[in-house]
Amino acid sequence: MIQVNLDFTDEQFRRVLREEIQKAVSNVIKQNQLPPMLTRKEFMELFNISQTKASELLNRPDFPVFREAGVLIPTHLLMKWVEKNTKWVDDNTNYFNKVV
Repeated sequence: MIQVNLDFTDEQFRRVLREEIQKAVSNVIKQNQLPPMLTRKEFMELFNISQTKASELLNRPDFPVFREAGVLIPTHLLMKWVEKNTKWVDDNTNYFNKVV
């Protein structure tokens, strides 16, 4: 068995993690060819979340939702929201600094 010692700084690890998440999301979008607007059900399936979590997010004042035609989530704004709020976690919490 070969042992490899990986020594990353916190910032290097965050950068690699962000890149991998972005690749994964891009692949999902390409594979599924997401529509411009997601229904509540499509949103829940895409993010693998329950109705409770979906309702919680949809009721946030900063969450992108178009209610004039039911409950629809603009896909491009949703992805921007995810990026913005993932960065918020990085900037405002110690979540990524936890010792594993």
